[in-house]
This record gives sequence, C-alpha cells and structure tokens, in this order.
Amino acid sequence: MSAVTADRKLVRVTSNSDRVFATISHVLLGIWSVVVIVPMLWILMSSFKSTGEILSSPFSLPDHWRVENYANAWTDANIGKYFLNSVIVVVSGLFLVMLLGAMCAYILARFQFPGRRLIYYTMLAGLTFPVFLAIVPLFFQLQNFGLLNTRLGLILTYVAFALPFTVFFLYSFFRSLPHDVYEAALIDGAGDWRAFFQVMLPMASPGMAAVAIFNFLGLWNQFLLPVALNTDQDMWVLTQGMAAYASSQVYDVDYGALFAAIVITVVPVLVVYVIFQRRIAGSVSQGTFR
Repeated sequence: MSAVTADRKLVRVTSNSDRVFATISHVLLGIWSVVVIVPMLWILMSSFKSTGEILSSPFSLPDHWRVENYANAWTDANIGKYFLNSVIVVVSGLFLVMLLGAMCAYILARFQFPGRRLIYYTMLAGLTFPVFLAIVPLFFQLQNFGLLNTRLGLILTYVAFALPFTVFFLYSFFRSLPHDVYEAALIDGAGDWRAFFQVMLPMASPGMAAVAIFNFLGLWNQFLLPVALNTDQDMWVLTQGMAAYASSQVYDVDYGALFAAIVITVVPVLVVYVIFQRRIAGSVSQGTFR
C-alpha cells in the first residue's frame, strides 16, 4: 500500500512540475512574442504616416493612410532596383547551393570512397570559419578573376559560404533514406544520375525544403559580404540600399518612406517563413558522420 501511495505522490509531483514548466514557458514565449510583434506592427503602421505624424503621435493610427510612401521608397530610394538585384543574387545562389549541396551530401552519405571523411570534416570546419576573416582574401580573389562588383561574384561567394551548412544539414537525410529503394531503381534500369534526381532527391524533400528556407533567410539578410565585395551602386542588394538610404537623408528624413522600405525588405522573409514554417519545425535533425 505504501508503494502505491508513493507512486501516486511521484506522479502528482511530476504532473505539477510539468504544469509549472509549461506555464513558465508560455509566459516567456508570450513576452517574447510581444517584444517581436509590437515593433513590427509599429513599423507597418508608421509606413503609412507622414514624418510629422510619426514624430508628433508615434503610437496613434494614421490620420490619412499614405500609400504613396511605398511608391516613394520604391522609386526615389531605388528600392525597386535593389530589390531586383537581391532577388537575382539570392535565388541564383540558393539554386546553386541547394543543387551542389544535395549532390555532395548524397555522395558522402551513400557511397564509400577514399577521402570521404576528410571531405566531410573539411565541410564541418567551414562552419566554424568566421566570414569577416575571409573578406580581404575574397576581395583580391574576385578582383583577380574579374568578378568584383558583379552579381556573379556575389552569387559564387554566397554559394561558397552556404555550402558547408547545406551539406551538414542534408547529410543525415540522405543517410536515413532506405537503400532498398535505390537498389530497386537500379534494377529497373535507372542510372546513378536518374536514381538521384528522380528517386532519392524527392524522398529528401522535407530536408531540402528546410535547409532552403534557412539559406534563403541567411542570404537575403546578408550585409557584410555585399558591402565589402559589391561597391558598384548599380549592383547593390537590398541591405546595402537600405543602409545607404537611411544614412543619406541625415536631418531631412522621410520616415514614412523609410519605414515603407523596411516593410518591403521584411515581407519576402515573412512570406517564405509563414508558408514553410512547418517544414522548419519538422525537419531539423543532426548531421553526424557514421
């Protein structure tokens, strides 16, 4: 009888502990949500105001919703041109890094060959290399190849720095795929290339989607590499254009247009995240070498 009573007390204590932990977690998450969401809503509301309204009544709704702020940001601040440059560079870099990263991770995970471990651990070492240490060598390297201040140079740089993370992330997905499916594809007459693109790659689509989202967020928000390697204003990406626009107005700041430009910058990231957030939550796994 005493053992049953002790078990009941243990279950009750465990249940109370779980309830307290859940309550604290929800409170902290609620506070964090307020800290993140309120500034975003304030920026969105301010993007429809005039500068006078923002300074005189920053927390009130606009007297007149000024949609022209977005037109001013898009044209006067050249946000449209920088936005297009960002789309070209990020989409191209993302396509290349996903293609090359998937192929490299697949080979490392599914095939045995000399130097396999060396390549894998070299990729892992790339994750620990700080970007700012490579700025000077990268500058002269791109200059020697004639790729400085070009979209192609920036795309290749993005691919190089995103590739280690992509291989590390996708390695475990390809490692966990059933080998029988690959053998069945070979028996049906598929070669290695066809088996990879038509059988194995679709099976790893959850991991591909998740790592593509992470890479998109990182490349879209990249600032240090474009500033150092892309000084031609016609080739500026969105982060460079935003920084230049915010600093060029000095005392005569059009805050409405500035906040509108911020919204234009943030919206693509939010759209991608909202659409694919379940992929991110369900696809994160560790890439361990076996």
